[in-house]
Amino acid sequence: MVAEEESNSLQYTPTWVVAVVCFFFVLISLVAERALHHLGKFLKHKQQDALFEALQKLKEELMLLGFISLLLTVFQGLVSEMCIPTYYVSTVLLPCKKHSESKTPEKHFPRDINHRRRLFSTEAASDHCSREGKVPLLSLEALHQLHIFIFVLAVVHVIYCLITMVLGGARIRQWKQWENEIQGHLNDRHVDEHHTSFVQHAQGWRKTAILSWTMSFFKQFHGSVTKSDYTALREGFIREHCPSNPRYNFHDYIMRTLQVDFKKVVGISWYLWLFVVMFLLLNVKGWNTYFWLSFLPVVLLLTVGTKLEHIIIRLAQEMSEMKERGETAQVKPSDEHFWFKNPRIVFFLIHFILFQNAFELAFFFWILCTYGFHSCIMEKLGYIITRLIMGVIVQVLCSYITLPLWAAASRKGYLKSIFIRL
Repeated sequence: MVAEEESNSLQYTPTWVVAVVCFFFVLISLVAERALHHLGKFLKHKQQDALFEALQKLKEELMLLGFISLLLTVFQGLVSEMCIPTYYVSTVLLPCKKHSESKTPEKHFPRDINHRRRLFSTEAASDHCSREGKVPLLSLEALHQLHIFIFVLAVVHVIYCLITMVLGGARIRQWKQWENEIQGHLNDRHVDEHHTSFVQHAQGWRKTAILSWTMSFFKQFHGSVTKSDYTALREGFIREHCPSNPRYNFHDYIMRTLQVDFKKVVGISWYLWLFVVMFLLLNVKGWNTYFWLSFLPVVLLLTVGTKLEHIIIRLAQEMSEMKERGETAQVKPSDEHFWFKNPRIVFFLIHFILFQNAFELAFFFWILCTYGFHSCIMEKLGYIITRLIMGVIVQVLCSYITLPLWAAASRKGYLKSIFIRL
């Protein structure tokens, strides 16, 4: 065994093999770094400052992953030499129940996993702990698999955010024709007609709280933002921030603020990393944790969508009350309508929903590629199908409904730098 390990070490590896492998890794890294650099210059040239900042945020996340990778590599020997009593790793909070020694482990771990175990683990740490009647805290193989999972999670999260912003942007671009039509009818009664339609959301039986919330829930699935909604919100924004410029392009403002939001959601904040730790802790055999967690993004997404729709209805109700008092009816966006008077809570929930959904998919593919489809961690087939369906539903709803709703209902002018530039 010792002779075999010596023959596989770097000092007995042909120099041309070392040089070729090193060359390709360095080349790929340099190409990726230069590609990001030129992409940043292109965004700067196109004056896409928000997207440029999002790219900088992405670079920060890559740097964080680099630090995590470095720490896992440097301290893997130290961690594997930490010993704990056998009881804590054989019976407490296990993702899979251990089988008796008479059964072969190949039933649960493919041959390539066993092969990697022989490559990444040494007998030194195991012997060191066994002499004390204990076992290693975490094997080198487990550290390697955790290493891979963190990278898979980060990549899937970024891809999910890109898909969400692309689909959300496509939905908001459909409002461009409304902006053009409004600017073409500023001098006639076209806008007043849409005001009348908007106020009708809040008249009569629609004023009751139960019916108002019920309407908000179902409206998010069909016509979440109508032309009347857009027209009224646009005029309210312009009257508050630039009353002397009725031709202000509200649509462009929404698109730019959407890009600013992308900069925030593309990152994995510290509290999201805490959620990762919690999710890994709760992955216990028999609890079906990830199956039940797959419902959490759906519930949160429907709650957020209903709240945003209800904010639009509340704005319409306020306009109706202004008309009844004989005042000039106009939309007055306010933080008062949000939970705890703080729109950031809604955005935090959207960020968490995207991350949780990405975590579900990343965990699924990681288990599939590492342990195989029939691994005990995979849970039952019905649970897997349900989780994947839930993930698709959340992605579509968040991209095409909730994100545009957030863009329309929350734009009250707090992004002054964008407002001034436009």
